[in-house]
Amino acid sequence: MSALLEHVMSPEVRPFAIAAAMIVIVGSIEVVSMLVGASLSEMLGTNIDFAHPSDNGVINAISWINVGGVPLLIFLLLLLGAFSITGFLIQDIARLVAGPLPATLASVGAIAVSIPLVRATSRAIARVIPKDESYVVGLGDLVGRIGEVVIGPLDQGPPGKVSVADIHGNRHFVWAVAAPASAPLPQGTMVLLVDRDGTRFVAVKADDELKPSKPSLSSS
Repeated sequence: MSALLEHVMSPEVRPFAIAAAMIVIVGSIEVVSMLVGASLSEMLGTNIDFAHPSDNGVINAISWINVGGVPLLIFLLLLLGAFSITGFLIQDIARLVAGPLPATLASVGAIAVSIPLVRATSRAIARVIPKDESYVVGLGDLVGRIGEVVIGPLDQGPPGKVSVADIHGNRHFVWAVAAPASAPLPQGTMVLLVDRDGTRFVAVKADDELKPSKPSLSSS
């Protein structure tokens, strides 16, 4: 164990060990923040739309890497993971051939490999994960829509998740809490999104006449 620790913390691989440690730290913070009713993913949200062309070259470059294609927290974890794994592999190969590279040179190589790798990986992930936001409609357009509690119950404490379709039929999975005067809303309850604070919605139980005849989570 001491030999492994010494290898991981050696100067030539220290940047990659730090990146790996950051993955553990960021993941732990996200878990704890969700338990207390917040979310690091929400805190890292941005009003910049990376999905459309811009006159700003920096934004276009960031968009090429696919920031905005997946939640920012997932993107950061992918980037840290790719940098860490690639860096360790570069140094292991260099050590077998001649000897470890300087940490700076190995880091440049790891970044060069990680960027296209993260771009391809994030694009693949974006095709299969549900998104809280859409490039077609804004979150504000979901206020007034009927959804179903999929992670609950919803109360005035930590938020749960509601599955809701926008006007185009695209389904979103959004954070929501029950309205102040509402009783807890169990999983499976059809709810009306009546307000929004950032990316968190306020929900009440939907009246029977507002409920769709055959609600389905698989509709798109």
